[in-house]
Amino acid sequence: MTHRHSNDPDARAASEITTVPVAVVTSRTEAELIVGLLRSNGLRAVISADDAGGQGPQLQLQGVRVLVAPADEAPARQLLAAADDTPS
Repeated sequence: MTHRHSNDPDARAASEITTVPVAVVTSRTEAELIVGLLRSNGLRAVISADDAGGQGPQLQLQGVRVLVAPADEAPARQLLAAADDTPS
């Protein structure tokens, strides 16, 4: 069995360390937006979803998780809280 690594350095890093969820959302699109916010603020973040790589969104029964390294959990939660407080 061959194990293939992603070309995404954040995904590779997350697979090699323990991660913690900082958000569970209903769509991959929303998770990608959250990951973009976190990455743009210097945090490493990845998406974890059981949806066949985005091809089977109906498989997202337990939601789409945004994961970060334990050391990034507090700043990630602060950023997400601040984003929730921003008026639309």
